[in-house]
Amino acid sequence: MSAEPEDTPETRRARLILGLRSQGVSDPAVLTAFERTPRELFTPDLFQERAWEDSALPIACGQTISQPFIVGLMTQALTLEPRSRVLEIGTGSGYQTAILSKLARLVYTMERYRTLLGEAEARFRQLELGNVITRFSDGARGWPEQAPFDRILVTAAAPGEPTELLSQLKPSGVLVAPIGRGPVQTLKRYAGDGRGGFREEILCEVRFVPLLEGVAQEL
Repeated sequence: MSAEPEDTPETRRARLILGLRSQGVSDPAVLTAFERTPRELFTPDLFQERAWEDSALPIACGQTISQPFIVGLMTQALTLEPRSRVLEIGTGSGYQTAILSKLARLVYTMERYRTLLGEAEARFRQLELGNVITRFSDGARGWPEQAPFDRILVTAAAPGEPTELLSQLKPSGVLVAPIGRGPVQTLKRYAGDGRGGFREEILCEVRFVPLLEGVAQEL
């Protein structure tokens, strides 16, 4: 009778990658980015044993580190290219940002919580992610000074079509965002048609915190 494999961070990571693949995250580049990004670095000490679970976990400021499947699905839906310039709305722990940094040329990421941004920036320095540019600001308004972007990823739920962010995309760009006001939202992909319009695709139902205007007032 063969012994059970040892439950190590490496085996947990391998199980997660296999699980992502079985759920439809099949892009080899995206899966490689997951393998190369230590999720435990972005997970609070209290939840270290769950760092490689396919589940969302709490972080500071009442936010979460997203479920790996959703991170993978959204990243894959962006159809990133090595020369892509990406805008991420909602840095959070920085985990999604780190995944993007391994697939794109530049990642511009915005966060409304100064505490979260500071912690994420420290992780980026530790991982030597030299292609990530951060900003403490209102992500709902985007980053017009750096527009247009090839891709935009929104990690909080917009109440309706994010027209201001769509205006900062290149004509053939792609935006992926959760849309809706309730506790359950619709993950949508907007693909530019090259003529100023967008093709809208529904991906799945998701649960995200709402996209709020302004920066947070922290105690």
